[in-house]
Amino acid sequence: MSIIKLEDVNLIFKVWREKRIKNILIPGSKKFNDFDKDGTIHAIRDMNLTINEGERLAIIGHNGAGKSTFLKMVSGIYPPTSGSLTVEGRISSMFELATGFEMESNGWDNIYLRGLMLGETPDSIKAKMSEIAEFSELGEFLNMPVKYYSSGMFVRLAFSISTAIHPDILLLDEVVAAGDAAFLSKANQRMKEMVEISKIMVLVTHAMDSAVEMCNRCIWMERGSIVMDGDPKDVTKAYIKSMV
Repeated sequence: MSIIKLEDVNLIFKVWREKRIKNILIPGSKKFNDFDKDGTIHAIRDMNLTINEGERLAIIGHNGAGKSTFLKMVSGIYPPTSGSLTVEGRISSMFELATGFEMESNGWDNIYLRGLMLGETPDSIKAKMSEIAEFSELGEFLNMPVKYYSSGMFVRLAFSISTAIHPDILLLDEVVAAGDAAFLSKANQRMKEMVEISKIMVLVTHAMDSAVEMCNRCIWMERGSIVMDGDPKDVTKAYIKSMV
């Protein structure tokens, strides 16, 4: 059974507070207005949350609320500073798609390396390489070092690899728009399939329609804490009302 469970979880970043030119030249600059007095940022505060199998959770809130940081913590990029975080199930993270790429290596090598990073075995990723290459539509460009790829080509490759994994837990930071218009329809269909087969989905979004249409639960975050947790229609309505 897949589950994400946080018990009294805190995540604190220690950031060097240097006096920059901007702070000298622009009086009243609030570059560090979210810092605590000791130069730290309390990104996640005393969070208690359980996400069970079958739930499609939307996370909404203003920029800087801790939404994307929450995803990175669950995916293992940031370990909690304190508290207990339990994640059971295979994760596919659809954000920061470029993580793990070797820019000097060609597309084929990066399919293999990125696949291993996402939890595939050498045999399983080798079995998927042809399908990934076909989906990417990059053809002979896969023989070229990825540092020479256009941004659209790079996104195509990264998206094709990430969505070849069949996860228990799917983490999304906004709905991914992959590459050019010709590729987008196919990419959207692949995303729908991943959402359907995943046991748990967590979607960070600024689009209230997406929260309501794609999810059966929603939390509203502010300054690293949960303000409201419930039905997406109720939570998004309260969030919109707070902005008015």
